[in-house]
Amino acid sequence: MSVSIKSAKEIQLMREAGKRLELVHAKLEEYVKPGISTKDIDRYGEKLIRDMGCIPNFLNYNGYPASICVSVNDEVVHGIPNNEHILMEGDIVSLDAGLIYEGYHSDAARTHAVGKISKEAQQLIQVTKDSFFKGIEYAREGNHLYQISAAIGAYAESFGYGVVRDLVGHGIGTHLHEDPQIPNFAQRGRGIRLVSGMTLAIEPMINAGSYNVCWLDDDWTVVTEDGSLSAHYENTVLITDGEPEILTLGQI
Repeated sequence: MSVSIKSAKEIQLMREAGKRLELVHAKLEEYVKPGISTKDIDRYGEKLIRDMGCIPNFLNYNGYPASICVSVNDEVVHGIPNNEHILMEGDIVSLDAGLIYEGYHSDAARTHAVGKISKEAQQLIQVTKDSFFKGIEYAREGNHLYQISAAIGAYAESFGYGVVRDLVGHGIGTHLHEDPQIPNFAQRGRGIRLVSGMTLAIEPMINAGSYNVCWLDDDWTVVTEDGSLSAHYENTVLITDGEPEILTLGQI
């Protein structure tokens, strides 16, 4: 495993990549409403990214055909946008997006309510977000990676939710996916020691039911095996010698 430690210049470029992606997500949140298609979201998101002078890093990544992963209800991640899938009142929609700024990647995901949603769906979205923040309490120099994993998993599982096993977070920098992999559930051992200058995409994917998932025939869309709702929350995080810096949050 080779985990890159970013220089001060690289960190500044990643801060800018994160700031721009946060703006994209803020605009996408305003855009989501009943009656629009998942492809509408993708088109709008790609335009936002390109209008900022950036490149959508998901587009054509390993063959993925869109700029924004749009995953609705029981779709966990990597939903492929299309013109036929129209958002309905009561849906929840996970938007996973990333961009490249001056050669450096940012990556973040949010799950949104479409109109008025059930209390159960709202709780799932909130717990998924909160589990991220439980995890990054341990995202500081000198701690170990799997302390983050264990904290995320313990919190989500305390609500009876399933923490997805088949997909994990990752390092990020000049590549979208770098070492290390970051599970969202407890691991044997402690994992690597965290060092200032590491940049990590930490991304709980939490199901209302079982943690089991399966892939659709498009080879991309991941859905819950039992048809339960799923939520996703992700930020690009910088390890420092103190509190972690969330590069895709708090910059606006």
